[in-house]
Amino acid sequence: MTPRPSAGVGAFYLHVPFCVRRCRYCDFSTAATRHDDPLMAAYASSLENLVEEARELGFLAECQTAYLGGGTPTMLGAKSLSSLVSAVRSVPSVRELSFEANPESLTDEVLGATVVSGATRVSIGVQSFDDRELRGLGRVHTAGLASDRVAAAVASGLDVSLDLMCGIPFQTPESWHKSLARAVELGVGHVSCYPLMIEAGTPLERMCESGEVPWPSDDTEADDMETAFDVFESAGYSRYEVASYAQPGKRCQHNIAYWTGIPYLGLGVSAASMLSLPEYEALQTVVSSLPAPSDGAWRFRLTSSDDVRAYARVRSLAELSFEVEQMTETEVVAEDLMLAARMTDGIPAALQARARHVLGENRVGECFSALIGNGFLVAADCGSLVPTKKGWLLGNELYGPLWNLASEG
Repeated sequence: MTPRPSAGVGAFYLHVPFCVRRCRYCDFSTAATRHDDPLMAAYASSLENLVEEARELGFLAECQTAYLGGGTPTMLGAKSLSSLVSAVRSVPSVRELSFEANPESLTDEVLGATVVSGATRVSIGVQSFDDRELRGLGRVHTAGLASDRVAAAVASGLDVSLDLMCGIPFQTPESWHKSLARAVELGVGHVSCYPLMIEAGTPLERMCESGEVPWPSDDTEADDMETAFDVFESAGYSRYEVASYAQPGKRCQHNIAYWTGIPYLGLGVSAASMLSLPEYEALQTVVSSLPAPSDGAWRFRLTSSDDVRAYARVRSLAELSFEVEQMTETEVVAEDLMLAARMTDGIPAALQARARHVLGENRVGECFSALIGNGFLVAADCGSLVPTKKGWLLGNELYGPLWNLASEG
């Protein structure tokens, strides 16, 4: 009998790579797919089998959150998506179960089916409530459809989050404020705001290089993020992470797991996992192709390397392939410092103490002192070191020195 993990993962991710079409800025693992393509149902069925196996083997016995992302999970349609949600809901410990949606495929049928199947939360990729901006990004939906579908999601009883993007082509300060205000008006409990990133090889990069649209301005994006802070704080939302705002009780627990070092398992095309040694060794008993842990390995980052058609044929975890990065204790502690600095809760005293022990009292003390002296961190009454507004706006100057503690001698 396969051993059970001595400490199961706390979070679970399933990747659904299908989209109506790829947006101009997208470099995610996605593929434009016809609505009637049988590959989607076969892929979803394979994921269901893997979920059931992971549950039976005990990998999910302590899992608190699950997230179906993409791509566009709602492309699966009501039947396949609700069946996949039901498979995840069969894990008794899961309390938050989210799925991603785009407005054009978030039908009333999908909403009803996912609610009945046990989903608790939906994250809707709106990006903007301005039609010209949406066309510039290559999005399929309109502003009117986005408003209608967000309102329907709120009415369904699900916790609702939406994504908004700043620094995008044709956006003005006025149109950005309008999109933020519309999110508030619709009554969603959670909003994530991201500056546009121009990724290599995307159509939007080619448009910027040709002069068809301007490159995003760092200054404009910083101003936009400050505007988002002002709008949401005045409407009763609290910023709890550099890009995330929530009404009381509506923080995304799954994303918090990512930022606080909780082990998670990811399945699906290009899905990422982060495991500590006990979870990795337990998975290795099933997936024999995984390399043996190196001496001194503390954390394991896995990326699924099977393509979508291979996944659609998979019937067992043993058939999966992964790329594996093994991290030392110094790398783990430095990564945890960097991720904690994304949160309003900041770097807790216990993590500071561990960093001083593992990375060196003098090195860590000098790093913290420099970040405080430069205005990126401030000491809170509880003993945590929390990011300032300057630290968030100039994130690379905050996160970089923390991560560099892993390599400095």
